[in-house]
Amino acid sequence: MAAGGRPATMRAVQYGGYGGGAATLKFVEIPVPSLKKNEILIKIEAASLNQADWRIQKGLMRPFHPKFPFIPVTDVSGEVIEVGSAIHEFKVGDKVVSKLNLWKAGGLAEYVAASESNTVSRPAGISAADAAGLPVAGLTALQALSSIGTKFDGSGTGDDVLITAASSGVGTYAVQLAKLGNHRVTTTCGARNLDLVGSLGADEVLDYATPEGAALASPSGRKYDYIVNLTDRGKWSVFRPQLSSNGGRVVDVSPNLGNFLASVMTLFSRRKRLSLVILTLGKKELGFLLELMREGKLKTVVDSRHPFEKAAEALERSMSGHATGKVIVEM
Repeated sequence: MAAGGRPATMRAVQYGGYGGGAATLKFVEIPVPSLKKNEILIKIEAASLNQADWRIQKGLMRPFHPKFPFIPVTDVSGEVIEVGSAIHEFKVGDKVVSKLNLWKAGGLAEYVAASESNTVSRPAGISAADAAGLPVAGLTALQALSSIGTKFDGSGTGDDVLITAASSGVGTYAVQLAKLGNHRVTTTCGARNLDLVGSLGADEVLDYATPEGAALASPSGRKYDYIVNLTDRGKWSVFRPQLSSNGGRVVDVSPNLGNFLASVMTLFSRRKRLSLVILTLGKKELGFLLELMREGKLKTVVDSRHPFEKAAEALERSMSGHATGKVIVEM
């Protein structure tokens, strides 16, 4: 340990090039990050994986990102053990949740330097694992539902909403948030998750492998005011017939090329259209989600927990496409 109780080195998991998946992850012993004046040093207790973590490794942002060697993962929760000279909101010993900068990441490590502007306090009673699941997945769900005018205080009358891939990390949060907004919620997921998604509040749950599920057809025959699409396999040609004729809209979180083109073609449409969601929410909204969790109105659905030593297994699970909720690595 260095002077003042600050460790000199830490274990971290990194990779040195594009591709290769979990097999390319390597444990290394490296110096603990030094702090800028507006940063805090977090001893990580739990981190959660997102699709972006392994898609970046596969070359999603090639050749611009990342710079190798790279420590992945942006969503972490833990304890503050040191603060920069300009920090006023946090002190040593505070429990926090942070959405790390995408370009630096660093969450698969024992310690990470996090910006105060991307970090919030973790309320008592919320576990590190539950909190770590929130940043990217929870904020994405919140932004998608906010974009259709959802009022999360229960004062809204609600709309007919379809949420695809409802058993995913984003989807499990989206269903709960949609019900807080009094929406009438239809969902799609795999057969093994029908009961789980129903338990989160969905009014109708479709098995995507059935003809009705593939067509996104509501069992009650309703048309949707909004479709929140969370899968890159969704098609505008399938969405369009299921939208209400009175200005139905698709909010696409995971657009493929066809849906990107549809967003351009329907940009000025007064009836059916598709719009894209790019995550811009941050600290304030993350605090809001944690408050909902503290009040028992929102929960993290945990697919699996993996010790730090088995981080590769966690990445494999996330890459499988079969995770239900969030994949967590615990330090």
